[in-house]
Amino acid sequence: MNDRFNLYRFAAPAVFYPLAGRLVPWFAGLAAIFGLAGLALGMLVAPTDFQQGEGYRIIFIHVPASWMSMFIYLVMAFWAAIGLAFNTRLSGMMAQALAPTGALMAFLSLWTGALWGKPMWGAWWVWDARLTSELILLFLYIGYLALTAAIDDPRRADKAGGLLLLVGVVNVPIIYFSVKWWNTLHQGASVSLTRSPSMASVMLWGMLLMALCFWMYTIAVALLRVRTILLERERHTDWVKAELTGETR
Repeated sequence: MNDRFNLYRFAAPAVFYPLAGRLVPWFAGLAAIFGLAGLALGMLVAPTDFQQGEGYRIIFIHVPASWMSMFIYLVMAFWAAIGLAFNTRLSGMMAQALAPTGALMAFLSLWTGALWGKPMWGAWWVWDARLTSELILLFLYIGYLALTAAIDDPRRADKAGGLLLLVGVVNVPIIYFSVKWWNTLHQGASVSLTRSPSMASVMLWGMLLMALCFWMYTIAVALLRVRTILLERERHTDWVKAELTGETR
């Protein structure tokens, strides 16, 4: 196979590192563009909700953050499975690079949910099925970060953290289907693949643009973070020494 089309070569840290550096500005730029467009639609153009008034606009942060908190965990579990199955170094680094952003998204989901819940439910927090399972997701992120930080050997840390990710992945469908499986205060999904959206199209586009913004931001930050992890773990290799000294390889 022509090496130009062999995607497996990008699994090599020395090849992936410069590629990640070239991609970061593109994803950061897209995050800024989508974010500005999404906020403009959501905060300035979208009409006032006839039931919730202006307070509903927090969904343009809350809903994308909730989506991303679950999606990032699934991506981390995917990388963990690849790492455990094929013993690839880069897989564990990718999972580790995504974890802080996933924890941030879970925290944003809970925090904005509390701000939204106070005027809607009259309480900052209730032990609702979706809220509780989202809180468990935040604890899983924190547990993963703590576990991998507590183990000095990076390869052992990747394996231990990967096992935790795979065990915890069962919580993701619980979060998603909780409003269907139990009688909860949390409203059902506003966007579904099987039925028409229950909101005005301008609201939907604003929310989707913000979701794209969070997605692009996650990729940009993860690529930046994995470059730092690569330099730390591969610091004794020739290619890292060449990168740090500015020499061409």
